[in-house]
Amino acid sequence: MTISHFLYFYRPNNNISLFDIAFYMDNLSTNLMKETSWMRSGEEEDKGEEGDEEEKDVEKEDRAPAWVPHVISTLIKDVYHYVGQDIIIYESIDTYGAVMWPAALALCFFLDNNRETMNLQGKTVLELGAGTGLVAIVASLLGASVTATDLPVVLSNLRANLMRNTRRRCRHMPQVAPLSWSFDLDCTYPTSIYRYDYVLASDVVYHHDFLDELLATMKHFCKPGTILIWANKVRLESDLTFIEKFKKAFHTSLLSDDGDMKIFMATCRG
Repeated sequence: MTISHFLYFYRPNNNISLFDIAFYMDNLSTNLMKETSWMRSGEEEDKGEEGDEEEKDVEKEDRAPAWVPHVISTLIKDVYHYVGQDIIIYESIDTYGAVMWPAALALCFFLDNNRETMNLQGKTVLELGAGTGLVAIVASLLGASVTATDLPVVLSNLRANLMRNTRRRCRHMPQVAPLSWSFDLDCTYPTSIYRYDYVLASDVVYHHDFLDELLATMKHFCKPGTILIWANKVRLESDLTFIEKFKKAFHTSLLSDDGDMKIFMATCRG
């Protein structure tokens, strides 16, 4: 973990425990730029001054220089290869949604290698918690008309990644929209208008307090005719509890099971 990650997790009101830091270390990129600067107090005196001023300068030199650590947080550039294309993704440490999570990679690999059974060509796709946008990009390259959603704070980096990797490459340019998981989405996303062939989600279940709202959001968008594909790395006991609720809410099947990395397919029970 870099200094900037440490500062991020421990900034006030984040309520992040040491346990959280331990498992997020595996998911966060660490090649950030760091710089330590040595700052001297006071200004240089004119070279022509002598006497007492020279003695003061000597005293300054004898003292250990005051130092101030500086952390420069830059966007982290990663290159992935799916659908025969190099995909350039920029990450940031501003929010959880701005870094690459392992289930996104697992879902991209699955979609890329199961194009016949999960044919996205010409299909409408909604992604929940799109984050850096990698899954939305892969779905777009596979021919889908994608709407990538996340919290407003994530959207600028998400939009930039989508535009960078889909412009002049895809038949359907992906759209970006804000979406907060909620029990009542009928006003902002009425199902009479917002209907999708596929709903995609990856690593949306982790240490947060909105798991019930997430399940309600999945139910809202997963209507008759919609296929929900959810990939997640199981980390906590609460993840297993959510999986059980998920299975009760939908008709589910396990598409891939690689230890703690699982990919589910679900359809509505209604």
